[in-house]
Amino acid sequence: MLDTYRQVVTPEGVALHLRAAGPVPRALAYAIDLAARGAIYTAFLQALVGLFGGAGYALLMLISFVLSWFYAVLFEVLMQGRTPGKWALGLRVVAADGAPVGWMASFTRNLLRVVDALPVGYAVGLTTCLIDPWGRRLGDMVAGTLVVHAPRQQILHEAAVAPAIAPNQMLLQHEQAAVVAFAERGPRLTAARQAELADLAEPLVHARGETAVTRLYGIANWLLGRR
Repeated sequence: MLDTYRQVVTPEGVALHLRAAGPVPRALAYAIDLAARGAIYTAFLQALVGLFGGAGYALLMLISFVLSWFYAVLFEVLMQGRTPGKWALGLRVVAADGAPVGWMASFTRNLLRVVDALPVGYAVGLTTCLIDPWGRRLGDMVAGTLVVHAPRQQILHEAAVAPAIAPNQMLLQHEQAAVVAFAERGPRLTAARQAELADLAEPLVHARGETAVTRLYGIANWLLGRR
């Protein structure tokens, strides 16, 4: 399979599984962005030439420059790694550690499209995508970025409203911190991911799945003094 998973461990110790996108969905996303840029260019062409006549072509050259070099950068940084094409295909650009992509990284990866497009038809980029285990083109390797599959609307679940309960054993400081961190991070995770993490605390809560999640929230509320 062209799409593989890359595991990244966050500072909180949570393992993120990033599903790297292969060349096919990336090519389709690029085609959509190319069509969008063409539509924008055509709209400005008609408007500027209609208003300014031949002088409008000077402004059109400036707009063409911005579309060529900053279209992807602006969308990737300001829209959480998604250009319109990536949004349509459920893709996004992230840093190699799973963090949001920054200005310098985005500009670098898009600047190196010139190299990836050589000698024709993105031959260099396609070759590196097929060789690299995470489907990165040369621009991604240099910029330290990764294109991953990410649903356009990620369904998140709010934390369960659980009454405060005291743990049945004394918790060390780092254990208390882990429980509180789970309660803070939990609402941003899916129900399945919450249950997966809560299963690790089975020796503490003596339960698994949804019951373990509820009990962990209860212990966190007790630790935080929410009676």
